Amino acid sequence: MGPNQPPTFPHNSLPSLLSLLPSLFSHRKFSDAKSLLLGFIATDRRHDLHLSILRLTSPSKALLDTAIGAYVQSGQPHHAFQIFKKMKRLRLRPNLLTCNTLLNSLVRYPSSHSVSFSREAFNDAIKLGIVPNVNTFNIVIYGYCLENKFKDAVEFLNVMGKYNCSPDNVTYNTILDALCKKGRLGDARDLLMDMKSRGLLPNRNTYNILVYGYCKMGWLKEAANVIELMTQNNLLPDVWTYNMLINGLCNEGRIEEAFKLRDEMENLKLLPDVVSYNTLINGCLEWSKISEAFKLLEEMSEKGVKPNAVTHNIMVKWYCKEGKMDDASNTITKMEESGFSPDCVTYNTLINGYCKAGNMGEAFRTMDEMGRKNMKMDSVTLNTILRTLCREKKLEEAYKLLSSARKRGYFIDEVSYGTLIVGYFKDGNVDRALKLWDEMKEKEIIPSTVTYNCIIGGLCQCGKTEQAISKLNELLESGLLPDETTYNTILHGYCREGDVEKAFQFHNKMVENSFKPDVFTCNILLRGLCMEGMLEKALKLFNTWVSKGKAIDTVTYNTLITSLCKEGRLDDAFNLLSEMEEKELGPDHYTYNAIITALTDSGRIREAEEFMSKMLEKGNLPDQVLQLDKNETVVTSETSEESDSSSVAYSEWIKELCTEGKYKDAMRIFGESKQKGITVDKSTYINLMDGLIKRRKSISKEAR
Repeated sequence: MGPNQPPTFPHNSLPSLLSLLPSLFSHRKFSDAKSLLLGFIATDRRHDLHLSILRLTSPSKALLDTAIGAYVQSGQPHHAFQIFKKMKRLRLRPNLLTCNTLLNSLVRYPSSHSVSFSREAFNDAIKLGIVPNVNTFNIVIYGYCLENKFKDAVEFLNVMGKYNCSPDNVTYNTILDALCKKGRLGDARDLLMDMKSRGLLPNRNTYNILVYGYCKMGWLKEAANVIELMTQNNLLPDVWTYNMLINGLCNEGRIEEAFKLRDEMENLKLLPDVVSYNTLINGCLEWSKISEAFKLLEEMSEKGVKPNAVTHNIMVKWYCKEGKMDDASNTITKMEESGFSPDCVTYNTLINGYCKAGNMGEAFRTMDEMGRKNMKMDSVTLNTILRTLCREKKLEEAYKLLSSARKRGYFIDEVSYGTLIVGYFKDGNVDRALKLWDEMKEKEIIPSTVTYNCIIGGLCQCGKTEQAISKLNELLESGLLPDETTYNTILHGYCREGDVEKAFQFHNKMVENSFKPDVFTCNILLRGLCMEGMLEKALKLFNTWVSKGKAIDTVTYNTLITSLCKEGRLDDAFNLLSEMEEKELGPDHYTYNAIITALTDSGRIREAEEFMSKMLEKGNLPDQVLQLDKNETVVTSETSEESDSSSVAYSEWIKELCTEGKYKDAMRIFGESKQKGITVDKSTYINLMDGLIKRRKSISKEAR
């Protein structure tokens, strides 16, 4: 054993470990103690150490504190959190660094419960007398942002003052970044004003976040204004700033402007990097400027900018998209000849291309080639092919691949099985799906909550919700925690089967067990009630939900408005429409179709036209109302039997009037057809809608 190495012990000797640790703590050799704990945790599959620590009657503060750090570093923050809770019960105060490390790991752990655990840990830390610093608050605020709880995140800024902490640039940038990613640019502007009012100057990262947000929304003029503002504040934009704006322009198809911006960079002595070129190349290929893309590749070589994996992947992706699989394969060969090694993403893109082209032989050959080159045989490659085969309903081929994958050197995970299980359910083959589930468990591949959700969802879609409940019980018995998707899927299953009473019984039981219903829960129950003709109960549920301050969305309103329209309660529907507009939750084309259809079906043609005109004046009428699929059934109740000679005659008459621009006459004839009970075809209805909008727009232009 070297002088700097910690003592070793048999990995299965828990008593030896626990007896050795106190001596290390007494000599303040905390890093050695942590190394021993990390080594033991790595092989402790039954979590014996964790259970032993929780059972100790008087553990030392040093042991618990160090164990928290070790479990966090091992990627097991939930075990660390339980040890932290033990410290709280024993009134032992962990140090601030341990506390911050735990909070950070919980916030970033991929689990729906972790963020709430982090807030619980924060509150416990305060009760134990820990004085938080700005890092502590920044972590908690990041957690709020992950859950899109922006109001709570902003309010938390004011809490900082109680602990003599002031928000810094990281604090504000964290919230700004989250707001911009969600497109809430108005809120971002308000927060920026608050930041300045506190005497904090935006840094380059702040401005870059705003540029990203504007570009994401396609507000390129505003993004350019931010860059100008940066310059005025003596913060020169960097390559990253320009790359974001170039990306925004490419997404809009404004390729020439993107090139001009690249030239502007060079004038400012900012050399375009590989990201700049990749963005431009991808933009050119997406917008069919193929020759420009290839010129850029030559230019990269001339200017000494080396292509990276992304460059080659862009080319492989384009060739695959165009169905030029030979060129895609040749690109990979050229990469290797130039000394650049293609990665898993490159090969996975190629495999996906072969799958889409229906050339499964080449897809399998490419898989074998990856194996021969000793590339990491990850599950992504396997799952890419499995997903494609299932999408194309080649389920037997998918099963053969899954069965032979391990021999090929591939790692088979629960996603591999889950993909094929979902495929069988979509094909209506419930028995095969359940058999595959049993096979997965026999091979000791442990399903995750997501995998359980696959089988629960499949059973519910096939009308076997009671059987899905047995899988939920199995999930609970295995120690996993169901998430919102699990519960909502079962609720949807009961409602789909028309058993709304059972849906509510299940809902109430789950709420007792700490399930927090979300907007999807509300929408599922509302739709279930409406489908069973229980509109009054649906309205009562809606009012109760709103009175409790719970979130609702466009789907919530559309569900109720559609049902009210079907029952002829148009005044109530209009009241909800007004409320919907006040809350900035729409309306969308489903809302308009429901109301316009109800008005036309009841013969109130003039009101339908006035309603559309009013919405257009407000700038609310969405383009989608003009672009309905010709096969969509929401618009009219047309059936093949109704397509008689009268229907054809009226349809042609209305279309002819629309072509001639005589929209008022077309509307009059449409009203006449409705009064006679004659149904026009959907394309006629859409032409009429289109005509009314064009008429209104021309009137608006003349008025200006």
